[in-house]
Amino acid sequence: MADKQELHSSMRIPVVQEELHVGKRVVDSGQGVRLHKSVTEEVMHVEEPLMRQELDIEHVPINAWVDGPVPVQRHEGDTLIVPVLEEVLVVEKRLRLKEEIRITARATVDRFSERVTLRSEQVMVERFDQSGDPGRGPPVPS
Repeated sequence: MADKQELHSSMRIPVVQEELHVGKRVVDSGQGVRLHKSVTEEVMHVEEPLMRQELDIEHVPINAWVDGPVPVQRHEGDTLIVPVLEEVLVVEKRLRLKEEIRITARATVDRFSERVTLRSEQVMVERFDQSGDPGRGPPVPS
């Protein structure tokens, strides 16, 4: 019995405990995308009215003596009248209205027309695996 007691006291039973350690790392999946880009052109017709102004200048001889106040420029409708004076030596100095310059503004409208090209880009995204095989479904529009 002493042997049994000795055997029993020296017996060891290992206790095992499992532990879990969780971590993350970046892995290349071998998948990517391919972009397909196309450009379309559309010709647009532009028509826009443009205004142009021209001046008609007319010299009108007057040759009248000025005895009163000195004439100043004035408007008659759309016409600007600018008096042109000269001094004439007589026994006395008097002003004579030599001429008037008549400036009339006329506005005209011209039609402007030109062909304009506008560009637009479209991009298609195609997914593929590392081998370059695009067999993972149809391209996805972006």
